Amino acid sequence: MNNLKVFLNGLIKENPTFVLLLGMCPTLGTTSSAINGMSMGLATTFVLICSNVVIALLRNLIPDKVHIPAYIVVIASFVTAVQMIMQAYLPDLYKTLGLFIPLIVVNCIILGRAEAFAAKNGAVPSFFDGLGMGLGFTLALTLLGALRELLGTGTFFGFSVLPASTNMLVFVLAPGAFITLGFLIAIFNAINAKKG
Repeated sequence: MNNLKVFLNGLIKENPTFVLLLGMCPTLGTTSSAINGMSMGLATTFVLICSNVVIALLRNLIPDKVHIPAYIVVIASFVTAVQMIMQAYLPDLYKTLGLFIPLIVVNCIILGRAEAFAAKNGAVPSFFDGLGMGLGFTLALTLLGALRELLGTGTFFGFSVLPASTNMLVFVLAPGAFITLGFLIAIFNAINAKKG
């Protein structure tokens, strides 16, 4: 499989959120706004790319009996770096995303890609797999956050675009996350069904 196919596979065909339904905790928990969704997606993308490449490089050195703990150590190292950088340079965003940043360590997208792809392929294809899956996740979180923000507060990336009288508070709350995600999954599946 060539690198472009690997990249597009994670972005569209096997989108982690809309197709594989992975990473639902941060998907539902951090997407009250577009900026939160995009930020969480980009942080996860960075960790996914870096951990995929390192695991691909070390795949022949890690014994089978300890491969999952070894993957978690690699992933945790990159998550710690992301957390420290966010805390130092983006403190407001760090406070908003809160507990969800350290939870990237056990995000099933990252562990799944480490196990299913990076452990079986070289560094370059693993880079493109991490990039595609990460950007697919970022796209999904940003879209979900933008829709929830627009419908719930009438803003788009913090800019007011709809009058306050059209705001539906339910979309900024947990039920709104489930409703919006359900509609997006249905739309995504309908589009994929027409293509296939």
